[in-house]
Amino acid sequence: MQSLTANTAKTKFGDLLMKVQREPVQISKNGSPVAVVMSCKEYEELEALKMAMVKSRFEQAERDIVNGDLVDGERFMSELDSGKFD
Repeated sequence: MQSLTANTAKTKFGDLLMKVQREPVQISKNGSPVAVVMSCKEYEELEALKMAMVKSRFEQAERDIVNGDLVDGERFMSELDSGKFD
């Protein structure tokens, strides 16, 4: 992934728009990454992937409920707090 400073992105915004049609571009300010700019097509594909994952997890949760594959909420929260799932 290419990287540009915020100042370069600002002064060469037209060039930035051309670059993001090929690949995402990271923008940094004061040496730290602060943003990633990507094409609309790539953003829409990323959102579609996220929604597919959410839908898949929701469908699995529904199957778990139907099959009685449940966990006790208090026990789960206790295990989560203890770092079991880290």
